[in-house]
Formats: sequence, structure tokens, C-alpha cells
Amino acid sequence: MNELVLFALKAGVVVLAFVAVLIAITLSFRRRGDDRPHLEVRDLNERFEWLADSLRDELLSKREWKALLKERKKRPKQPDQPRVYVLDFDGDVLASAVTHLREEVTALLPLLRAQDEVVLRLESPGGGVAHYGLAAAQLTRLKERSVKLTVCVDRVAASGGYMMACVADTIVAAPFSIVGSIGVVAQVPNFHRVLKKYDVDYEELTAGEFKRTVSTFGEITEKGRAKFVEQLEETHALFKDFVKSRRPSLDVNAIANGEYWLGRRARELGLVDTLSTSDDYLLGRAEAAQLYGVRFRPKRQWRDRLGDGALALLARLDSLTLR
Repeated sequence: MNELVLFALKAGVVVLAFVAVLIAITLSFRRRGDDRPHLEVRDLNERFEWLADSLRDELLSKREWKALLKERKKRPKQPDQPRVYVLDFDGDVLASAVTHLREEVTALLPLLRAQDEVVLRLESPGGGVAHYGLAAAQLTRLKERSVKLTVCVDRVAASGGYMMACVADTIVAAPFSIVGSIGVVAQVPNFHRVLKKYDVDYEELTAGEFKRTVSTFGEITEKGRAKFVEQLEETHALFKDFVKSRRPSLDVNAIANGEYWLGRRARELGLVDTLSTSDDYLLGRAEAAQLYGVRFRPKRQWRDRLGDGALALLARLDSLTLR
């Protein structure tokens, strides 16, 4: 019995070593260029056409299909056709997608013409003030060069997300998307009384009266709390000023109370301009413009390459399996 267990262990080690070698070989054959930072560009008109053709292939007769292809070949080329560059921003608390956004904006600025447009498909419930302030500043770079900017909100653009959205010339929102939440919140848990109960001393040394207004472990004083609230109010005032400067027709004092609205009500209040999904908006633009999806891809880490190599290996092994 022991010999069988030992044999099984040895066989397992051999198999693992074999798999590791194959993974290394797979990785060595991957193109190096795929691992470098690069800008990924997709022809969205072609994608829309491919989706429709997938259905036409089943519905049209051979004669109708040939006639359609013949008609397409006759289409005149339009060298001055407007271009629409489509970006995506999937926001988290730290607005980490700004890493991609800044690169995409930098790449587009030298190429944009007067007739072109940038569309940002935005999804974000908001987050840190400084992080979303930077994201909004990246969009402002486009506006400072008189580039037409449209933001599409399919699900949510709240708080910092709306700070970004309001930079646009036009905000397109789905009817049941969540929009607004122009307010500021801070949550600080405090364990001072717990530490005091168990006779645990906590010392926090600072230089400057308001270096630390509230603390997680130290005692929060009334003066410190009042200063912290003052800072929140100041941030809120700056947020309102920012929105007002971008959408002057808004009654900011009426809507900047931290409340959010669904898309239809948001349009009535003036927070958004049009009710539509991003899909319908882009399909409409594709009729008269050339659409390009633009996405910055950062340098891929060795863990990602190893994982992709393993998946590629498993796919190859699966394709060789007798069925």
C-alpha cells in the first residue's frame, strides 16, 4: 500500500513538472508586444454591422445576401467623415480607471478635429474627492480644446461620477439610471472608549492645531469635530460651484443636497439632457460617423501572462482530447 502511495506521489510530481514545462513553452511563444502598454482601437461600425449580419445570414436568401454585399461595395468613401471616439470609465472608490483615462485623452488630443466627438460611457457611484477631481480634470482637458464631449450613463453616475459627467456638453442617461448625489460624506469609526475601557493608552503626536481633526483611536474633541465638518462644507461648496460652472441652467441649491434621482426625473431637473441607452446613442451616431472604441492597456504583469499561458495550454490539451 505504501509503495502505491509513493508511486502516485512520484507520478504527480512528474505530471506537474511536465505541465510547468509546457506552460513555460507556451509563454515563450507569446508575442512580447502583447505585454507592453498599448492603445487598443476597435472599429465599432464594423462590429455593429457584424452583429446585424449574423442575423441577416439566417433571414436573407442567397440572392438578397449577394445584393446587399454588392450594394455595400458601391458605398462612396467619405474621407472627411466625423469620427467618434468611444471611451469607457468603470469607477470605483479610488477612481482607479483614471490611469487609463489620462492615457487615452493624451493619445486623442493631437488627432481630434473640429467635427469629431468623444463619447465616454461612464459607470460610477463616486468615491474619493481628489481621485474623482483628477478624473474630471482629464475630461476638462478635452473641453479646453473645444472638443465635443458626450457622457452616457446606463446605470449610475452619482457623486464623483456626476462630477465627471457634468463636464460634458451632453449627458445621455438611461431612464432608470441613478444620477446626482451632489454631496460629501465622511465616516470615521472611533475606538477611543473601547481602548479606555480596557486601560489601553493611545498617543497621537501632531504639529499643527488641525493636523488631525478626527481620529480612529484618539478622543474626538468638539473643536476637532467642528473643524472637520467645516472642511466637509467647504468641499461641498466647491463641488456645487464646479457643477454650476458646467451646467449654469441648473438650480444647484435645490438639487445639491446629496439626493439622487432616476434618469427621467433627472432630465426634468436638468441634471441630464437626453434619455437613451449608450447603445442607441452610438447606433444613431454610426449612421453618419466612423466610431472607434479606444482603450489603454497597461503593461501586463507576469501573473497575468502565467494565467493566460495556463489557459492557452488547457485549451490546446482539450482540443487534443479524444471524444
